[in-house]
Amino acid sequence: MQRFIASIAILGLLIACSGGDDATQGAQADASATDASTAASAADSVHATILALRRGGNGGAPPVTAPPSNAKDPGPRPVAGRDAGDKVVGLSPAQDKAFAAGLKEFSEDDGVAEGLGPTMNLNSCGGCHFHPAIGGSSPPLNPQIAFATADGGTDKVPSFLSATGPIREVRFVRNPDGSPDGGVHGLFTITNREGADGCNLSQPEFEAELRRNNLVFRIPTPLFGAGLIENIPDREIAQNQARLAPAKQALGIRGRPNVLLTSSSISGQPNKNGNDGTIGRFGWKAQNKSLLIFAGEAYNVEMGITNGAFPTERDETPGCLIAPSPNTDFNLDPTQPPEAIISAIDRFTLFMRFLAPPKPDLSSDPQLAASVSTGRGLFDVVGCALCHTPTLRTYEKTAVGALGGQEVNLFSDLLLHDMGRGLADGVQQGQAGGREWRSAPLWGLGQRLFFLHDGRTSDLRDAIAQHSSDGSEANGVTRKFFALPDPEQQHLLNFLRSL
Repeated sequence: MQRFIASIAILGLLIACSGGDDATQGAQADASATDASTAASAADSVHATILALRRGGNGGAPPVTAPPSNAKDPGPRPVAGRDAGDKVVGLSPAQDKAFAAGLKEFSEDDGVAEGLGPTMNLNSCGGCHFHPAIGGSSPPLNPQIAFATADGGTDKVPSFLSATGPIREVRFVRNPDGSPDGGVHGLFTITNREGADGCNLSQPEFEAELRRNNLVFRIPTPLFGAGLIENIPDREIAQNQARLAPAKQALGIRGRPNVLLTSSSISGQPNKNGNDGTIGRFGWKAQNKSLLIFAGEAYNVEMGITNGAFPTERDETPGCLIAPSPNTDFNLDPTQPPEAIISAIDRFTLFMRFLAPPKPDLSSDPQLAASVSTGRGLFDVVGCALCHTPTLRTYEKTAVGALGGQEVNLFSDLLLHDMGRGLADGVQQGQAGGREWRSAPLWGLGQRLFFLHDGRTSDLRDAIAQHSSDGSEANGVTRKFFALPDPEQQHLLNFLRSL
C-alpha cells in the first residue's frame, strides 16, 4: 500500500507542476489511467506470488516435499513440569504482583460489555497463546471452533479452520480494486451474542476470497522470554548481523532485513521503526518495536478492544459500538492498588515482559543426550545458526534488574530474511516485504505443535523443507541438511526437539 500511495503522490506532484490548461486536463486523465494501471499491476504481481493457501498452502511455489529418509521428527515433548510459563527469576515483590495481575488479565475472557468486537478472532489473549502454557502458541484443540457460536453467536467456521488445526488470523492480500491490503479481517462478529442487541454484522466472504487466492494466514507467536528480547540492544543485533559474513555469503544468506527507500528500492538495513529509527523485533515480520505496542495492537486487532495505544474502533457500524471508547484504559481511582490502576495493555505488557524463557530438555537418557549434543554441533555445521543465532545479550543495566546482563538463548538474529516464493505472503509490514520474515526464535520448539507463520505443517522435517524455494536465502542451508546421512539428520531433529 505504501508503494502504491507513493506512486500516486508522485503523479499528483507532476500534474500540479504542469499548469492548468487543456493539456493538464489530458495529463490528469492519463494519470488516472496510470493509477488504475498501477493498481492492476500490483494485483497481478501479488497474484503471481500468492497461490491458494487452502488450509495453510505453501505460498507461491510448487509444494516442497522432504526427500525420503529414515530420519523422523520425534514430535513434541509432553507437557510436564514447568518447561514454560514461569516468571523470570529475581523479580521484586512489586514486580511479582504485576506479573500475577497481568497473568489474570491475559487469561480472562472478555465479552461485549468489555468492548469485545464488533469483529474479532477470539475473546481472550490466553486462548490463542495457550500451549504448552499461558504465553505460548496454538493449543491442540482450536478454541475458535467453539467460539464461533459462543454466547449466542451465529458465525460460521471458515473452511481454513479445524478443530485440531492451529489458531489462525486471516489477512486479505489485496483490496477489490487490486491495490494491496495486507490487513487482518476479523473472523467472527458480535451479532446475536449476549449484550449485542441491535448489532447486525455479517462475516466477510472468506470462501469467495479463498477461491480468489486472496487469503494468507498467521498463527500466534510464543511470548516466552519476550522481556529479554525487548532488552537486547540494537547494537548487539547489528554486530551479530556482521558476524561470520563470509560463511553467510557462501550460502547466499544476506541476513539483513530491508528498509524500503524512495523508488521502492531495497537497502540492507534492519526493519527499523518509522518514528525513532530503531530496530523492530516482535511479530512475524519484526513489525512491532515494543511489547506495549504489541499488546495494544493485538487487543484491538485480534479482539476488537480499543485501548490507550489503539483508541479507534476498527469497525464503526452504528449499533455495534456497545462499550465506551476506548474500551479500556487507565483506572484513575486512587483507592485501587497500583496493579489495578494501570491499563489492561500495561498489565499484558508486564506479564509478557516478566515471562521466563522456555527451558530446554536435559534428558537423563544417555543415548538421547549424546544425540542432542551431536545435533547441536550439526546445527552450526549445516549453517542453521547463521540465521537462528543461538545467543544474544541484553543491556547490562535495565529498569528491571532481573533482565539486565543476561544471555538470551533465543536462537534468532531478529532480522528479516527473504524466504523466497514458497513462504511468501505478499504482505508488507513496516519495511518488511512480502517474502521477508523474521528468523523465528527456536527456543521452546521442542513443545510446539505447528510450524511456520501460517501453521501449515506439524512436522519439523517438513518445516525445514519448506524453507527451500525459488529465491530463498535458506536454500543452501536446506540442501546441506538434506545431504546429511539419515543418522545425522536425526541428531539435528532431536536437538531441535530438545529446545
